[in-house]
Amino acid sequence: MFAIKTTSAHDRHFQLLVAELDAFQSVLYPAESNHCLDLTTVAEDGLHCVIVTGDANQPVGCGAVLMQQDGSAELKRIYVRSAWRGKQLGEAIVQRLEKIAIAQGCDQARLETGNQQLAAIRLYENLGYRQCEAFPPYQPDPLSVFMMKPL
Repeated sequence: MFAIKTTSAHDRHFQLLVAELDAFQSVLYPAESNHCLDLTTVAEDGLHCVIVTGDANQPVGCGAVLMQQDGSAELKRIYVRSAWRGKQLGEAIVQRLEKIAIAQGCDQARLETGNQQLAAIRLYENLGYRQCEAFPPYQPDPLSVFMMKPL
């Protein structure tokens, strides 16, 4: 059983999960292809974070959605600890973030992920995301996969 709740980018459990994600990605990609925005530097009125808790209220996953000036939303920092993968948590996180984006008036969700994260790419495709060109603030990167979905 798991629960998803909203949290702050400053929440220590959220930060711990993001640090695990950063460590995971640093093994897969060189520093110049790790597009890791420090969410604690983003104005909180345009950022919404969620954390997933499992047994004994332990943090097992996270994600965030960043509202953009153009009416779109960017999904950020979606991560599920390996022991909890395969339990539909990634889908639940993305769907919760999409609901938040819709409630904020966004008409499109976008994301950037790495080309080595095949399970993540499949997850996003199964949820209706399609590959697209790089979008601001990103530049094209052969190690990045850019995706979008109308909301």
